[in-house]
Amino acid sequence: MKTKKALIWVLFWFCLATLFCFGIYLFMENGEQRALEFAGGYVIELSLSVDNLFLFLMIFSSFGLDGRNQRRVLNYGIAGAIVLRFLFIVLGAALVASFHWVMYIFGAILILSAARMVMKREEKADFTDSQTMRFVGKVIPCTNTFEGQRFFIKREGKTYATMLFAVLVLVEFSDIVFAIDSIPAIFSITTHTFIIFTSNMFAILGLRSMYFLLEKLHKSFCYVKYGVAAILAFTGVKLCITFFHVEIGIMLSIAIIAWILLVSILASLIFSRKDPKNA
Repeated sequence: MKTKKALIWVLFWFCLATLFCFGIYLFMENGEQRALEFAGGYVIELSLSVDNLFLFLMIFSSFGLDGRNQRRVLNYGIAGAIVLRFLFIVLGAALVASFHWVMYIFGAILILSAARMVMKREEKADFTDSQTMRFVGKVIPCTNTFEGQRFFIKREGKTYATMLFAVLVLVEFSDIVFAIDSIPAIFSITTHTFIIFTSNMFAILGLRSMYFLLEKLHKSFCYVKYGVAAILAFTGVKLCITFFHVEIGIMLSIAIIAWILLVSILASLIFSRKDPKNA
């Protein structure tokens, strides 16, 4: 997907999410409150998605996937993410409804994830020999080659998974790991299951277009990961301080998250121009 087309689709999904948010304001009970919760959840999920997209970029680069296979894996990966997120959200909402103290555990997870993200050293990972790939090989016979855009092939009457299917499993697994951070983060804004699910879905639906945009511009966003870490830390602290009956309002939360993301983007754009490696 070309940069201009990817940008148009990113804007399209953003406008669609905005219209949906306006519909919540008009038609849902406590519409103003629910619309703010949706906006806050959408901003958080979209912000945290950026780090996951960088991971997808590393996975695809590691396997040398071409554009067509990248689109195919992303399409199926997004479909799988919708199902997995629904299960995570339902489970998370049930836990919070039954055991409110789970919120403090969510907060601790987010703070630890933020610290891990900041301290993680930048190095090129080789996903072709990961534990996930070895697991796929143990579960189902797998070829060591790509077979066009096919996930499965038959040889001598026996079904084999292709390398493309193994990459899809790796992408889905990375999304599960990502959901461990993103789902608790949105609980810092709302515990309303419908709002959590729909804000997640709109963020996920725009991921494919955003991926192809970041694929072209990723060298210019080298400091965004620190912004994502700061957002994780903020939402984690926001959850933990409720133990002391201290709450940060939704409007203020959205403003802080948007400010953190904007600063990280501006810092990336300013300093990447000065970095000779990005010249």
